[in-house]
Amino acid sequence: MRYKRPVLFILLALLLITSCQKKTSTVTLLVDGEMINIQIASQSTPEEIIVEAGISLGEDDRLFYLGSAIAPDQPLPPAASYTLSIRRVVPLTVNSPDGTQTFQTSASTIGQALAEAGFTLYAADRLDPPAETPIEAALTVTYLPSRSLVVDVDGKQVEIRSAAATVGQALAEAGVALVGLDYSVPAESVPLPANDLIRIVRVVEAVALTEKAIPFKTRSELSADLEIDQQALLQGGEAGLAIGRVRTRSEDGIQVAQEVEGETIVRPPQDRILGIGTKIVIRTAVVDGETITYWRALNLFATYYIPLCIPGDCHPNTATGKPVQKGMVAFVYPWFLLFAHERLFVPGYGFATVEDNNGANTTARGTYWIDLGYSLTEPVDWVNQYVTVYFLTPVPANPGYLLP
Repeated sequence: MRYKRPVLFILLALLLITSCQKKTSTVTLLVDGEMINIQIASQSTPEEIIVEAGISLGEDDRLFYLGSAIAPDQPLPPAASYTLSIRRVVPLTVNSPDGTQTFQTSASTIGQALAEAGFTLYAADRLDPPAETPIEAALTVTYLPSRSLVVDVDGKQVEIRSAAATVGQALAEAGVALVGLDYSVPAESVPLPANDLIRIVRVVEAVALTEKAIPFKTRSELSADLEIDQQALLQGGEAGLAIGRVRTRSEDGIQVAQEVEGETIVRPPQDRILGIGTKIVIRTAVVDGETITYWRALNLFATYYIPLCIPGDCHPNTATGKPVQKGMVAFVYPWFLLFAHERLFVPGYGFATVEDNNGANTTARGTYWIDLGYSLTEPVDWVNQYVTVYFLTPVPANPGYLLP
């Protein structure tokens, strides 16, 4: 028991010596591309550490501990070692649509530097180099801020931001697709609009097939099986069929255009054919007590005329130069050329030859009209009426199958 007290005194002395020793920590400083290691007393501030290391800290330089910025006079938490880094300020030049400006920054990245300088950044802004680029030395940045735009599409208005050079690029960045014939207003190739509004027009084109009847035509053909001046249907007419392509264009659900692109005749029309008789039959008949031989008989409206002869205007002769008298008749111009000098028999009038051209207005009577001549001294015993006029033999070389 006599040894216990000295041992106790020794232990107390050791504790006292240990408590009196000043605690120290190891600090690694990363600054200006160098690594500096120093020993410091525990509970030192960064400012004291920097002074101890003989380093100057500029007004805008930044001090970082464990990746976070700290104030120089802020005590460090207890630790056996520390790693501090100093970021020196560097000039950052920003080129933007508003001009060029340069400022000093100790921010870690371009985005951080711009935000601290008062720039409001959006994801759609364009930065070259990008916002996440570290700032390690003087740097020049091209900054193109985005604009707020409204896209009117599919009945909705969508707000987007874009710094694109053209409307098409802005729409592509926003994921607004132009499909097929869709188009934008303004057009894709032009710069962003001054009124910040882009309209998307949805275009749909549809092609439909249409049927159209093609009317048939009626034509005449000479037929040797039919007697002259007779007509008969040789072939019935049939309408044709055409298939057309009609393209309809709609914009935003509203039809704006329709056009026929072309037609294809799938069944041509069949003409209606009327046969005109050319067969001449010589007949004999007794008319008004006269036996006549004729090759044609036409029902004509018959009037009479006498030569025009008044003082200063006298026309006593026919177109063929003969004096107008009974037995000389006139036809309208086309018939006169065809039947000049032809022999006729007109019931109630008698034998006659075509010698004159009736140049009067034939609108009411048409070409089926004959004018019976009388001289100024002959009694007129004719009443205007329809009558069957017989064309006597011989048959002329040109019978006129198709009457004018």
